[in-house]
Amino acid sequence: MRDLIHRSPRLLADALTGLAAAAAAVGAGELVAAYTGPTGAPVTAVGSAAIDLTPTPLKEYAVRSFGTEDKTVLLLGIYLTMAALAALAGLLAARRPVLGAGVMLAFGGLGAWAALSRSTATAVDALPSVVAALVGAGTLLVLARARLRTRAADGPPPPGPSRRTVLAATGATLLVGAGAGLGGRALADRRYDVSAARRAVRLPAPAVPAPPLPAGAGENLPGLSAFRTANQDFYRVDTALTLPRIDPRDWSLRVHGLVDRPLLLSFEDLLRRPLTELDYTLSCVSNEVGGPYVGTARWLGAPLADLLRQAGVRSGADQLVGRSKDGMTIGTPLDAVLDGRSALLAVAMNGEPLPVAHGFPCRSLVPGFYGYTSATKWLVDLEVTTFAAYDPYWVRRGWDRTGAVKTASRIEVPAPFARVPAGSVTVAGTAWATHRGIAAVELRVDGGPWQPARLAADAGPDLWRQWTYTWAGATPGTHHLEVRATDGTGAVQPEARTPPFPAGAAGWHSTVVTVLAN
Repeated sequence: MRDLIHRSPRLLADALTGLAAAAAAVGAGELVAAYTGPTGAPVTAVGSAAIDLTPTPLKEYAVRSFGTEDKTVLLLGIYLTMAALAALAGLLAARRPVLGAGVMLAFGGLGAWAALSRSTATAVDALPSVVAALVGAGTLLVLARARLRTRAADGPPPPGPSRRTVLAATGATLLVGAGAGLGGRALADRRYDVSAARRAVRLPAPAVPAPPLPAGAGENLPGLSAFRTANQDFYRVDTALTLPRIDPRDWSLRVHGLVDRPLLLSFEDLLRRPLTELDYTLSCVSNEVGGPYVGTARWLGAPLADLLRQAGVRSGADQLVGRSKDGMTIGTPLDAVLDGRSALLAVAMNGEPLPVAHGFPCRSLVPGFYGYTSATKWLVDLEVTTFAAYDPYWVRRGWDRTGAVKTASRIEVPAPFARVPAGSVTVAGTAWATHRGIAAVELRVDGGPWQPARLAADAGPDLWRQWTYTWAGATPGTHHLEVRATDGTGAVQPEARTPPFPAGAAGWHSTVVTVLAN
């Protein structure tokens, strides 16, 4: 124990050497990625590969537990793992510098492999990790050998830098590496910023405006979701650690596959097409019963069916595959795109060009389906194919091939575990069954008889409906509230709870409230 205590400062210094080398490596990688593309930055590349390789149950656990912060948690885990490996490399290098440098090279090799594993990768995407590996290994060799030269057990100090000088150099390397990493990230943000290009987009007036919302479609009730979701509040669930940033002047959409006339459209070509407005409620398959991953927006875009008819769909085709700039693939039943529903190549959201986080400059939307089978963000490629010929990203991971939205309803007011006064209590929420619509919502208290809720005006089958219920005579105590909806076909929402995987959550939403005595 005494020997360990005596050696602790030396071990900490050795570990610090590894951390400094890792910081230099990451900083160098970020600086190179600022010029080759931010998706190739070593940590981002490894994180993206980790997302692709993570088993579906673990992915669902991350979304359920951390929500939209799941990517932040993943990156934090990668940085902590890298720090631990770097400290280990420093300890190894204290005796055998080449062995410690080998750890750095291995981590850089992992980054290069991860960068090249993306379907859209080119050789240049591996360059940041290659540079990071060389810088990290070289820095560790220099620092570790300098430390070894200061470790003379007896006699006069050996020639070369003193221990204090080496320690100062190590600390300086750590700070410079961290600064280079932050600077590289900031430089990438500036180089690939498309804010000005997005602001420059002039949206044409829709050839087919959305019909006015009927009076009474939205309830103005504290705690209840607004009928239309603001862009900054709209949910985001995707696999992109770094948002694809595409200048619309460089964007093009390729339409190919089982078509007679392949097409290539520029953004200006797309804006010149007759555009349609669509009020639509989009939901995520990862949404738990009563969950937050649903929102309503007014979208503007070119009808997708018109584009496919222009290309000439061949007989036998039954799947439309959208490809994102980041390599994501989304497969949609082709007959649903062509059956008359308002499937769009959307360019705007709530009156402004699409936010970058929601697919700027173009995304697809097909009402009636969860986003994972209908809504390709950062869309650059459409392939007409068959289900037999190709499995998109999520299907390869076990998710349902079709992804039709299930009937859902939720209680938003009162909030879970709220404490409310006795007497008359207002209960409210939202319900949706996109492309089938909502015909009825019912509520029951403590397992009693179902009571009809009052529905807001029906704005159409592709939109959610708000509902309210006046719970008269609420008595003091703890009470259990449940809700269920009936869709436009007459099908009642089933009671049995099922998880999101593999085809979307189902079941009645419930909440517990406490009624206080007056």
